[in-house]
Amino acid sequence: MGYFKHPQSLVESQFVGDETKIWAFSHVLPGARIGRDCNICDHVFIENDVRIGDRVTIKCGVQVWDGISIENDVFIGPNATFTNDLFPRSKQHPEEFTRTVIRQGASIGANATILAGITIGKDAMVGAGAVVTKDVPPHAIVTGNPARITSYATPEKKQRSASAVIIPGEGETVTATGVKGVTIYSLPLITDLRGSLTFAEYGQLLPFIPQRFFMVYNVPSKEIRGEHAHKKLHQFLVCVKGACSVVVDDGRNIEEILLASANIGIHIPPLVWSIQYKYTQDAVLLVLASAKYDAEDYIRDYDQYIGMVTG
Repeated sequence: MGYFKHPQSLVESQFVGDETKIWAFSHVLPGARIGRDCNICDHVFIENDVRIGDRVTIKCGVQVWDGISIENDVFIGPNATFTNDLFPRSKQHPEEFTRTVIRQGASIGANATILAGITIGKDAMVGAGAVVTKDVPPHAIVTGNPARITSYATPEKKQRSASAVIIPGEGETVTATGVKGVTIYSLPLITDLRGSLTFAEYGQLLPFIPQRFFMVYNVPSKEIRGEHAHKKLHQFLVCVKGACSVVVDDGRNIEEILLASANIGIHIPPLVWSIQYKYTQDAVLLVLASAKYDAEDYIRDYDQYIGMVTG
């Protein structure tokens, strides 16, 4: 079937997939590889050591330099800027350019700048004009200079929006979520002139016997914690002071849950990816764990996690 190239484009590569369209004044060097059904708009330059997947859109005015890999279904907005050398000097070239990877389904907004060596995670979204100086986690939305996580995006295949904040309704004790096994507990709250008290007991609003606890506090509000799952460990999270948001992901559904009261807890079972962010300055997050610390129980690579729960 072949691909389309505009008469005023220069395509030197022999590795261009069927149904791809390359428009006017674009230049593709011989070593580049471009997948199927891509749309390469006007004034795009693609260097040699570049790998572009299927169904990728690259809008006008983008240069894709050596060392950049773009996976399937990625969108790159107009005039987005990639780099491939953190310390460039004229006429001095590194033996190997730093590898930058844009994972499947990610979107990069107009005029964003991506530093060399960055990985933009699966389905992540980089806001227009953002300057990305470190890796972006899967599903994260980043904006600003330097880019910071402001929210989490949910792909269309997910059943719920990660930006929706879930709080248990009045009178409910345990609330199921759309994420497999994750439940929200509304704990008893007793308030009088002496102050407030909340509690939970095993078998009554505490789903396991804790073997360990830890607290997270003094977290800068723009930083994130977590970014992992556990193979066997159960966790119960309560923000005993201040507030933070917890993103839970079972590989198919994502939800964001606001912890803003000391009598609201979340049970996170094994094989659920979890992230905590949007900490207030006074936030103190208490985490009860079902077992002692075991480094081997952690799953820290999101791609590995997805393979385990969806494979």
